[in-house]
Amino acid sequence: MSARFVPYAATPGRAVVQVVADLSVLLWIVLWYYVAQAVHTALSAIADVGADVQGGANGISTNLNGAGQSAGDIPLAGDALAKPLNAAAGAAQDIANAGHGLDEKATTLAILLALAVSVPPILALVVPWLLLRLRFARRAGATADLARSSGGQDLLALRALANRPTTKLLKITDDPLEGWRTGDPEVVARLAALELRSAGLK
Repeated sequence: MSARFVPYAATPGRAVVQVVADLSVLLWIVLWYYVAQAVHTALSAIADVGADVQGGANGISTNLNGAGQSAGDIPLAGDALAKPLNAAAGAAQDIANAGHGLDEKATTLAILLALAVSVPPILALVVPWLLLRLRFARRAGATADLARSSGGQDLLALRALANRPTTKLLKITDDPLEGWRTGDPEVVARLAALELRSAGLK
């Protein structure tokens, strides 16, 4: 684990909250993945209809073309018989093309709607969660580095005086500022420990 990047708190209560939050975000993503999959599956059924129409109409067009060619070989009446068959084959091919268009459009729509349904709610939760987790990790890492540095305990104690609630400071001593000024080892240590706990460290 990098000294400048602490993903989880060392204090059990806060670490449990972080793990629960991470699992909740993961479940949220999985939930919307299945919602997107359901939307995609429903619209893909329309694409399947288009593919079936295309396949069936192509088969009819091929058969009619074959029949038209065969009819054209009949003496005298061949052209008269072939024309309606070839026209019907062309109409069947138009239907096949329409089925192909429906297949393509429905497939594209299925993907776009699945993304439109799932991505916004996922991002709405994941983005703030990720920012908060990164903020914690960086702050905890920087605080851990400060605690290891020369004079780090005094600086942490000073940060506690500046940032922690007065009620918590007064639990350490009646005059925590004076204790820090005079360098009282116990007061400084307890102030530093208070600041470490606020950053999720021990």
